[in-house]
Amino acid sequence: METDYVDLHLHSTCSDGLFSPEKVVEMAKNVGLLAIALADHDNISGIGRAMAAGAASGIEVIAAVELSSQWFQYTDMHLLGYGFDYQDPYLIRALEEFQQFRATRNRQIVELVNLKLIAENRQPLDPDGVRKLAGGTIGRPHIALALRQAGYVKNNDEAFDRYLVPCNVTKHYFPADEAIKLIHGSGGIVVLAHPPYVSRDRRKLEALVAELVGLGLDGIEAYNNASGLEDTDWLIKLAQRHDLVVTGGSDFHGDSGSVIAVGSGLRGIRVPYACVDAIKAAVSARRS
Repeated sequence: METDYVDLHLHSTCSDGLFSPEKVVEMAKNVGLLAIALADHDNISGIGRAMAAGAASGIEVIAAVELSSQWFQYTDMHLLGYGFDYQDPYLIRALEEFQQFRATRNRQIVELVNLKLIAENRQPLDPDGVRKLAGGTIGRPHIALALRQAGYVKNNDEAFDRYLVPCNVTKHYFPADEAIKLIHGSGGIVVLAHPPYVSRDRRKLEALVAELVGLGLDGIEAYNNASGLEDTDWLIKLAQRHDLVVTGGSDFHGDSGSVIAVGSGLRGIRVPYACVDAIKAAVSARRS
């Protein structure tokens, strides 16, 4: 029986998570994980901090990132990069440019939310206060938290329904081929994140994966919150058909009231350490 578990999809305050990289590592230690990957959205600034905390606490930390990408009709398709050189200058520059747009977008969302609050005769949110809540890059969950703390909503779902969805600003995406080249160029591998969120139609998903494999896709996140046991089994078989790596993770952000925890996603997802071995082998093969 597999007893060594990992979590290869975690977020921190360096993107839209609510806990620092160090705290995420501490939480992983507390639940007995052997390895983690901090996969912040379009941001790698927390990796060094997580690795330092991991070295101090005896937890292996793998360099990771979750890139916001698109491929034709598939918008907001997420690609996970693993095992790359997180100090690669080209990668850092590309992500810094992306983050600048992201920061501008989130400031615009706060401004639109405040206009809606004013129209409701409510006190607007303090942008500086939202930044302090984030402790890093502002994400929509941080704005939702500010709305909860102000007493304007009871939970995240209400925050999104009443304010964040109506006040949304269109995101920017990496074209999938460019995202794959970016990670490969820095020595890493690329995995399709939570495939059922991309499409629930298996025929369409099969066709998409085949196309992405042609672009250089290296793996599939079979263990994910959108997949039940039967879905996970199907995704593993799909990965095997294309000789792809299988990975998984909780997609933990730290949202208040969420049942998703470090090391355990929806329905008690547990990811075996064998996924780490598979990533290392794929990274080694890619670099050689």
